[in-house]
Amino acid sequence: YIEGGRYVKKILKSLDYMIIIISILLFGIGIIALYSANGGVNGDTSEVTKQIVWFLVGIAGMIVVLMIDYDLLGKLWIPIYILTILSLIAVLFTPPINGATSWFNIGPFSFQPAEFAKIAVVLFMANVMVKLQQKGREEINRFCKLGIILATVAVPTLLIIKQPDYGTALAFLVALIFMLYVAGINKKYIITAVLLVVILVPLAYFFILPEHAKARIDVYLNPNLDPRGDGYNIIQSKLAIGAGQIFGMGLFKGNQTQLGYLYPKTTDFIFAVISEEMGFVVAGAIIVLYVILITKSIQVAKTAKDDLGSYIATGIVGIFFFHMLENI
Repeated sequence: YIEGGRYVKKILKSLDYMIIIISILLFGIGIIALYSANGGVNGDTSEVTKQIVWFLVGIAGMIVVLMIDYDLLGKLWIPIYILTILSLIAVLFTPPINGATSWFNIGPFSFQPAEFAKIAVVLFMANVMVKLQQKGREEINRFCKLGIILATVAVPTLLIIKQPDYGTALAFLVALIFMLYVAGINKKYIITAVLLVVILVPLAYFFILPEHAKARIDVYLNPNLDPRGDGYNIIQSKLAIGAGQIFGMGLFKGNQTQLGYLYPKTTDFIFAVISEEMGFVVAGAIIVLYVILITKSIQVAKTAKDDLGSYIATGIVGIFFFHMLENI
């Protein structure tokens, strides 16, 4: 019992409380924005309730994970990866929601296995990198070993593209890039990758991407190409952000938000909702909070006790960074 108490004290002492505080602040702003976007008491509060439930589940999960040394999780990396792949295959056979087979529905709860896959794949990649570098850090630059790493992330990425969910698939790739950089990948591979992107992106645009994905890219670059169609949402979001000015129009008072011009306002355009109703001060604060969160997370990666911990933290940083950039 005494040893257990000492272990708990050690964990509490080593925690980076700034990360926890920032997470709670971001959650609070998000809940307020969701509540306002859905019309408050007289509106649909199901999304707010769901967000609170998952936050509490997350807190419970955090406590459980804190009590477990990540070395133990490291020993379970293969079964965790296999279960992840099986879940990503199984979800393809579920009924589509908005054209995507990404969700499992269990009673009142629904969840995306791709969200759990983010952590599982980062854990798996970190372990693969550590195993491949047992004879030295330079081992990761051997072509065959680098190919093994790319294959481990290619399988779940392709399954997620099949759903289709391009955003989450890109999150995997960004996490991989971050982890390879920290693992000491040779500059020649970085240069080669950049050249391949320059060559393959136009080919993917013209010959691989479906029409709706190409339309998103076109209207992102120039929303006025189709102001009443594909460009409509982007134009409305910019109007909402501009209308918020410094301090916002006030909760429940945003024109674009409350009159239904922003869609979907509680997911893709939640940042526009915050900007319109809470203004530049809060919208800017969110960006600052995310930058601090990512910076503190990088510090965790740098001070980890071993390469496994460093790679896991770096992969999670990559996922945070990508989703912040994508959504804002």
